[in-house]
This record gives sequence, structure tokens and C-alpha cells, in this order.
Amino acid sequence: MLNRMKQEARRLKSQLMTLYLCAKDPRVPAGVRLFALLVAAYAFSPIDLIPDFIPVLGYLDDLILVPLGIMLVLRWIPKHVLEDNRRRAEELKNRPTNWITGALFILVWIFLAFWFFRWLLRFF
Repeated sequence: MLNRMKQEARRLKSQLMTLYLCAKDPRVPAGVRLFALLVAAYAFSPIDLIPDFIPVLGYLDDLILVPLGIMLVLRWIPKHVLEDNRRRAEELKNRPTNWITGALFILVWIFLAFWFFRWLLRFF
């Protein structure tokens, strides 16, 4: 069961990367590109329609809306464009991870959080 869930999570991640690449591809119709970008942004965004702290319902929107949006967009994209972007997504998946860039992003977020809390303390 756990192994199957991991496989589905990897498949979903691969589909999201393909979707993102299709959203940037000029061969995809503009309306489909916009919808693909919205689905990818919703999937990667920490903000949900139903917050995750609400039991069951919080995760239900992630389990239903994201796969449904991916399925719709993938049906609307021309097959040859979809296959090209799937190959590109596989190539990108096999690239090495840049830990230095990741660490820089984390440091920026820590700095911004620190600055925000200092700013809040002025008012209290």
C-alpha cells in the first residue's frame, strides 16, 4: 500500500512537471496554457481552497482538484506536444540537484521571516 502511494506521488510529480513545461510551450493553445499554469500553480501553492488544517476536507481538495485539473489539461494538449514535454520532464528529473541554490532560497526565507517578526514586534 505504501509503495503504491509512493509510485502515485512520483507519477503526479512527473505529470505536474510535464504540465508546467506544456504551459510554457507556444505550440499549446493560449487558453489551455493558462489553465495548465493555474493547475500547476495551485498544486505547488501552499494556499488551498479548503485549508489543510480542516480534518479530511482539507486534503480532499488536493486529492480531487489537482488530479482532475491535470487530467483535463492533459486531454486538451496536442499529443505530439505532450510527448515532447514528457521527454523533457524525464530529462529534467534526472538532472543533479543544486543544493546551493536551495540553501540560498531557504536563507532568503529565513531572513524575510526574521525581518517580518521584528517588524511585528514594533507594534506589540
